Amino acid sequence: MAKLRTLIVDDERLARLKLRRFLDEQPDVEIVGECGSGAEAVERIRAEQPDLIFLDIQMPGLDGFGVLREIRKREAGPERRGRVVFVTAHDEHAVRAFEVEALDYLLKPFDRARFQQTLDRVRRERRQSLDEKIAALLEKIDQPEPEAQLDRILVRSGGRMTFLKLREVDWIEADDNYVRLHAGRAAHLVRETLRGLEPRLDPRLFLRIHRSAIVNIEAIAEIRSLFHGDYDVLLRDGTALPVGRTWRDRLLQRMGDIGAQDLRRKERS
Repeated sequence: MAKLRTLIVDDERLARLKLRRFLDEQPDVEIVGECGSGAEAVERIRAEQPDLIFLDIQMPGLDGFGVLREIRKREAGPERRGRVVFVTAHDEHAVRAFEVEALDYLLKPFDRARFQQTLDRVRRERRQSLDEKIAALLEKIDQPEPEAQLDRILVRSGGRMTFLKLREVDWIEADDNYVRLHAGRAAHLVRETLRGLEPRLDPRLFLRIHRSAIVNIEAIAEIRSLFHGDYDVLLRDGTALPVGRTWRDRLLQRMGDIGAQDLRRKERS
């Protein structure tokens, strides 16, 4: 994996030196620059497109939050501006930092161990994003020809083969060369891959939310926002399922469209 191209933004010279010293110890990090002001940071972020930004919150003129506002005005999205770690001496900014989807929050004075925790989190998030992007790409390659949509599927139950209506399935889980159909308290193992089954499901009813999970939209009770821009869905039976970042925006848009349709129906009634 390529090195983490990292930008340091802090108006205090000693703070920049400390971050540089810690970063220089990391073999997979390349420092692409240092900035002493928010205005300078906006230009360097545009020019360098760093993977990681250590961003001080309190700076004269344009503060850390202001830097992000400027970048959002000019760039396509969070992937373009890089992962952000806020650095500050004041913990009252913590909640707001996570509201703008900062990856982590370093409270000054932090030590080497706390810094290492942050960098480990960055690495985990980076690997996860790459894995999901690869999974999404592989699914687009050599897609099978569209098949007739299924409304029921043959499952083994109590020594008998019976048909299960797909509308009764709450979610579908990948299990190597099988899928596990979760319907209420029952789970049925079927010899089929998630990739092979997905194009045969009714897209009005089923939605992919993770590389290993498809969910019945009607079974969703709640979508929960977690830290660092992650989400999960809570089903009516209490099951919590993680939402992969590759599929997050499509889920939120789909549920928003459903909410708007419900509102229009209520207005007409």
